[in-house]
Amino acid sequence: MPTIDLNSDLGEGFGDYRAGDDAAMLAIVTSANVACGMHAGDPQIMARTFGLARERGVAVGAHPGYPDLWGFGRRVLPYTPAEVERLVAYQVGAAQALATYAGHRITYVKTHGALGNLAAANDEVAMAVARAVRAVDRDLSLLAIALSAQVRAGEALGLDVHQEIFADRGYTEEGLLVPRGQPGAMIEDPEVAAERVVTMVREGAIIAGSGKRLPTPIRSVCVHGDSHYAVATARTVRARLEEAGVTVAPFRPAA
Repeated sequence: MPTIDLNSDLGEGFGDYRAGDDAAMLAIVTSANVACGMHAGDPQIMARTFGLARERGVAVGAHPGYPDLWGFGRRVLPYTPAEVERLVAYQVGAAQALATYAGHRITYVKTHGALGNLAAANDEVAMAVARAVRAVDRDLSLLAIALSAQVRAGEALGLDVHQEIFADRGYTEEGLLVPRGQPGAMIEDPEVAAERVVTMVREGAIIAGSGKRLPTPIRSVCVHGDSHYAVATARTVRARLEEAGVTVAPFRPAA
């Protein structure tokens, strides 16, 4: 069985508002995608999250999204690819600065929400994201939605690309995420999520809602950190992977 990373989107509060239980998740996951202040997060939260991740030995990455605090970055905003490129570069730079401040180092970039979904399907947006990452620091890896335009763009620009699947999201026949709000989009039962993950890792394939298999390399599994079932799902997924003989470790550690 392969070595698999377990990642989660963290640091997604803002000011006095909190989203999810970051401390609990950082005791389970091996990589943390930290919000960069556009869809969520701020300098205080970023520094605190990076510092706690360093203490726990958790790898960290930048998690850029649309500048959309009201919509939590889950609404597509009318930015051109060139504007997206600069937005991503800005957020990656902020993450590098705050991680360094906290004594840690980001090693990868993973796009958030609507920006990530658009970059998965739209070649121009995917290339904008990849160009931003390469321009800021070509040593950074790209954590990309499996079988997506993100993968093709990152590889075309010579980035170190790692493909991820989602424990708590359903898949379409094309291997993309079922849009939130549609039937089958969310998988809330931790045991169901964990069983699906183990099967996908064993078979090296995404499993669509119909049962269709889409073969793909899998290097990381994401559990979203902002739901009420996030901690239970992450804990169960990790336990079932380890029971299946999978080593759970960062795909790109800081050291």
